Formats: sequence, structure tokens, C-alpha cells
Amino acid sequence: MERNLKTVGEWLMRRIFLCLLLLAIGCKAQSPISAELDRKIERQVRATFNLPAFVNVSIGERKPSTEFPAFDQLTLNLSFNGQSQKRELLLSKDGKTLISLVKMDLTRDPLAEVMAKINQQGRPVRGNKNARVSVVVYDDFQCPYCSRVHETLKEVLKSYGDRIRVVYKDFPLVQIHPWAERAAIDSGCLAKQNDDAYWEFADFVHANPKQIQGEQRAVSAQVAEVDRITLDIGRRHSTNTAALESCVKEQSKTNLSASVKEAESVGVESTPVLFINGMKLDGAIPATELKLILDKELKSVGAEPSAKGSAPSQKKSM
Repeated sequence: MERNLKTVGEWLMRRIFLCLLLLAIGCKAQSPISAELDRKIERQVRATFNLPAFVNVSIGERKPSTEFPAFDQLTLNLSFNGQSQKRELLLSKDGKTLISLVKMDLTRDPLAEVMAKINQQGRPVRGNKNARVSVVVYDDFQCPYCSRVHETLKEVLKSYGDRIRVVYKDFPLVQIHPWAERAAIDSGCLAKQNDDAYWEFADFVHANPKQIQGEQRAVSAQVAEVDRITLDIGRRHSTNTAALESCVKEQSKTNLSASVKEAESVGVESTPVLFINGMKLDGAIPATELKLILDKELKSVGAEPSAKGSAPSQKKSM
């Protein structure tokens, strides 16, 4: 009996070893298939999303989907220059179909979440400070397209000034606009003391960039001209001259840096960018198109879309 048990034990050990060997062989046999599938997935993803060659694409672990039984879930990793992004995909069990889904959480309001990230406290307001439709503009005083949008908003405010509120935030493109940062900081110095002075500065600078730039004027001279305009406007509005001069001289970047960081957090990369109750609009939008968008948003919040017209008021955001 002892001999029979020993024989059975040896047989069982051989069977276990054979199963492990087959499993190892099976895993090796599957690797080329998995690699080929990964290659197909990468090619499809690059073509579908128009990804440039320098973006690295890697395929994460394949695991059963808990929401879609006929599919497995894949995590797609996109990376470049230290930045990365993940995207969830669904792969059919037979490996022949790849699905990209956008899952939306209807318990959230993404536009309200965007507006919650934008700090409007203390910023000068044009229009009705209590309006239910807010237009936030990320602005660069030296940007020609920003100047175009500025004029468009002035026109729109003539008929919508009692129904919307307009607030400017700073996003100077310092790499290409040498005096834009100075203008942003100087305008902030005016805004601390007088809203009307801020809006006069915004109107003048957007309308007269050539006066600042001159004919091949040195950057230092352009910056000095921005300061001169700031102080002149401050005097016209009876601001505290000493405080204004001190602010202009100090050139504190605290508020500007916060504005730029905030802009980046809501997806701003260029100027101008408008957010109408959280809806992002890029570029110089024509007045007719902007009015259509405003009418739609006014209607959605229960306000009368066809504005009757009133002169734009200028107040500070609370």
C-alpha cells in the first residue's frame, strides 16, 4: 500500500508539473498576440485622436468591465515631456472592437464648477453687478484680438447692460507681448482705488496700442508710457496719487500670478477667452454670434433674452 501511495504521489506531482509547464507555454504563446493587439490599439488611437508621433502611448492592464459584460476595460496612458493623461477604453472580448466612451456624471454641473474656480471678488464690473449671466474675459492688453473683443463687448453692453455682468481677468502673453504684463499690473493698481479709472484705462489701452509702442520704441520706453497713462488716468479720477505711484513702482505680481494660475486651471492657453456662465468661448467672437449665445443663456436662467437697452453701469464685484 505504501508503494502504491508513493506511485500515486509521483504521478500527481508529474501531472502538476505538466500543468504548470503547459500554463507557462500558454502564457508565452499569448504574448505575441497581446503585443500585436496593443499595436493595433495604438495605431487606431493615434489615427482617431490625431496624436502626434512625440506623444507616447501605452496600454494598461486589461480587466473585465463591471458595467459592460461583453467588454474588457483598458486604461490608455498618454504622456509627453513630463505631462500625462489617462483615458478609459472598452475592448470587446474577441479583441475586434475598441470603444471610447465619455462618461458624464449628471449629478454634477461642470459649468458651475468652472465658474466656482474663477475668483471675481474685487474685480471691476461693467453691466449689472447682480445679473444672472456673467461674462468673464481673460484679457491681454497688448493682444489685438482682445482689443477686438473689447470693442464687441462695449457694443453688446449698450443693449444688454442691464442683463449681464462683465468682468476682466488678466492673462498676459509675456513671451510675445513685452508691455502686457506691465499694463495688467498697472490696471490692477487703478482697480484698487477706482472702477471707472480701471475701465477708462482698459478702453484707452485697447484702442491705442500704437501710442504705447510708437515707432520702433524701446521696450523700456513702452513700459514708461504705460505708467504715464496709468498715472494720468488716476489723476483724472482723483485717486490717491502717492498710493497709485507706490503701487506702479512696486509692480507686485501677486494678483497677476493668481489670475494666470487660475486661468490655466480652467483651460486658458491663449487670449481672448470668454466664459459665459462657465461656457468657454475662444477667440474674437463677432457681436451677432455673441448676442445669440447671450440670448440663449438669458433664456436658460429665466431672464428676458431680448434686451431693451440701457447704458452700461460700472461697479465693483462683491
